[in-house]
This record gives sequence, structure tokens and C-alpha cells, in this order.
Amino acid sequence: MSLHTTPQGDRIQIALFGKRNAGKSSVINAVTGQQIAIVSEVRGTTTDPVSKAMEILPLGPCMLIDTPGLDDEGELGKKRVEKAMQVLNKTDIALIVIDINTITQEDLASSRGIPSKELEIVHLIEEKKIPYVIVLNQADRMEDALAEKIRNKIVEKNGTVSVNVVSSIEGDGLEELKDSLVRQAPGADSKLHIVGDLVEEDDLVLLVVPVDSAAPKGRLIMPQQQVIRDLLDNHAAAIVVQVPQLAKVLAKFQDNIKMVITDSQAFREVSAIVPDSMFLTSFSILFARHKGNLQKLAEGVKAVESLKDGDRVLIAEGCTHRRQCEDIGTVKIPRWLKEHTGRELIIETCSGVEFPADLSAYSLIIHCGGCTLHEKEMKHRIFRAGQQQVPIVNYGIFIAYINGILERSVEIFPDIYNLLKGQV
Repeated sequence: MSLHTTPQGDRIQIALFGKRNAGKSSVINAVTGQQIAIVSEVRGTTTDPVSKAMEILPLGPCMLIDTPGLDDEGELGKKRVEKAMQVLNKTDIALIVIDINTITQEDLASSRGIPSKELEIVHLIEEKKIPYVIVLNQADRMEDALAEKIRNKIVEKNGTVSVNVVSSIEGDGLEELKDSLVRQAPGADSKLHIVGDLVEEDDLVLLVVPVDSAAPKGRLIMPQQQVIRDLLDNHAAAIVVQVPQLAKVLAKFQDNIKMVITDSQAFREVSAIVPDSMFLTSFSILFARHKGNLQKLAEGVKAVESLKDGDRVLIAEGCTHRRQCEDIGTVKIPRWLKEHTGRELIIETCSGVEFPADLSAYSLIIHCGGCTLHEKEMKHRIFRAGQQQVPIVNYGIFIAYINGILERSVEIFPDIYNLLKGQV
């Protein structure tokens, strides 16, 4: 996929961290060749993470994220730092930007050779096993020999960590910095397939896409677009229909169809039409595997039967959108959940990047497919739920379960099918 066709959540996420006035915004502008982030002598100009899509060859499509200063002060500053820390949850490569002119002899004599504030973020990054590069910026204000001496000292104390001296003003060291990014990049991940690894060349896949009041005007939603593109990239063919046309199309092509993929909201109707001998799953379940942890999410659905009156359930979505009268997250799923359990439940919702740090108040989390979230962010949310012993399930799995077709909907994934058979 190219820069313009790769969804944000599938790009390599490169985040810049550092203190105020370290030159993070200048570095991101210099690397992209555009004035993306505001640069000012005023400390703390960047108040929220700022993202810019670009292509760094041979890395491919990337997302560069500028974050607020780690040394921001006051109550508002604390919130800004928290925002910066949240970015770590989706970071593939981190750049630690340090104003080389602020490094003291005391810093160089320390165990890692860098200032304490930057060392704090380095420890967090290392805990999360995120590859990173130390960027010594604003070298144009220092003699080359001294800058190289400082770099060598930090390299000596940090082993295999890449350390680059750059001047975002003069443009010095930027190509070397890009080379360091390439070396730190995560390897190709076969799991990035949505459906492509489940089909062979010339296979025919039937996609059921309801067009109702909640559907966007004049276009398909992102999971549907991405599934079609993944099929085309793997030389398979897609037929797209609505529910009323499904039976006729099946009758015409049934012997040639490899599988049926449906919008989860139509699971009940589609399951009644599609023969049991044919693979059936949903866009949301495909994304549970693509972006998250299908096994963990499928296991979490068992908690539905344990819900009691007064229990809190969090319904979480990765994107923000205008709510419709029959919105899936705020209307349909709460209604289906209460109808299935017969319990008086307290339903709470969240969307976008705001996902609660403390999940202990919830008895269950029902999460969207996460099509707009980076894989690391989705997996981090699942990990945090598990860490706090809160069951988590996604929309497609939940809807398949309450319609009694969960086993059927994961039959195309033998390991998950065998694990769940007879358990839920």
C-alpha cells in the first residue's frame, strides 16, 4: 500500500519525546520537509500530540507524532505529559530528542550519559521493548568536535542504541537519522493480513454490507474498504451485496464461494440464509485477529453470563463519529446485552484515544473492531484489561455469541474454533 492508501492504524508509528524546547517540532518539520508542527521560542508550544503521515523509504508509510514536553509544569502540564505517555501505547519506534547544548558534564558522568528527565522516558520505552533512537539536536550551536565527543560518550554508555547528532535548522544529520530509523524498524509482520492469508488466487468471497440509516453516505466504512483491498492485493475476487440480495447471489455462485463476510449487525439474518457448510464470519471478527487478540477476545465473551444487576459494562470505540438514532455502540449493543442477560446494567461508553486507565469498576468491556487504532494500541487495551482481570470482547464476537453462532463464526480459524467448541 502507498502513503495515501495506507490507513493510519497500519502505518509505522514514529513518536518524538523530549523536554520543552528540545527541538522536537523542528526535527519533525525537518524530517518531513514541511512546517507541520509549530516552532517557537516559547516553551511548551506543543500542547497535544501532532501527527503527520509521510513515507520513509525503505520503511514505507509512516506516521510521525510530535508530543508535548516531558518537563511541562502545573496541573495542565501534567495532563499534557499524560497525553505524551499515552502515545507510547501505539509507538513502533521512539525518538528521544535532546538539546545537545543542555547536556552537562554531570549528565555525561551518569550511568547512561543523558539527563534524568529523558532517562525516565528511556526506561519506560525499554520496559515496553520499543526500539528507539537518541537524537542530539541543535548541534549547529556547538563545535563539531565537541558534539562528536558528547555523542561518543553516550554511545559508550548505551551499547547498541543508535545516537544521532543533528541540526534541524541546518539540515545536518537528517539522512543519517532516517537510516537509523530504518535499522530500528520492526520486521514485516504476516499478521497484518486481514483476510488475505485465508484465500487463494481467484477465490470468490461474498461480502454482506447493509446500507441502512447508520451507513455513511456515498461510501463504505473503513473495515469494508480494507477487506476489499486485502482481497484484491491477494488476487481474490469480492462480490458485495445487501441482505435482500444475498439468497439470490448465493444461489447463483454458491459452488464457487470460499466464504461469506458480513457486517456483524446482520449476523442473525445472514446466518439463516448462508448454508452451514459454508464459512461465515464478520468484518469485526477479522479485525479482532488483525488488530488485537482473537483468542483473548473470544474467551472474554463467557463473562456475559456472569453479569449481575448493577454491574458496570464499558462499551469502547477507537474512533469518534456522529451518533445515529440506532447507533451500534450506544443503542444496539446496550439493548441486546440487556435483552440477553435480563439484568439491570450500568452502561458506560468511551471513544477515540480516551480509554480509562483504571478498568477495575467494570465487569465487562465490549470493544469495537479497532479499525482506526494501531495494532499496538489495541493490544495494549486488551493487555490492560487482562492485567486488571476485566473480561474484554469485541463487537463481532459479542453479536455472534448472543445469536448462538460464535463457534460457526470462527470456524475458519481452526485453533480458535477447537478452543471454544463446547466452552461458550
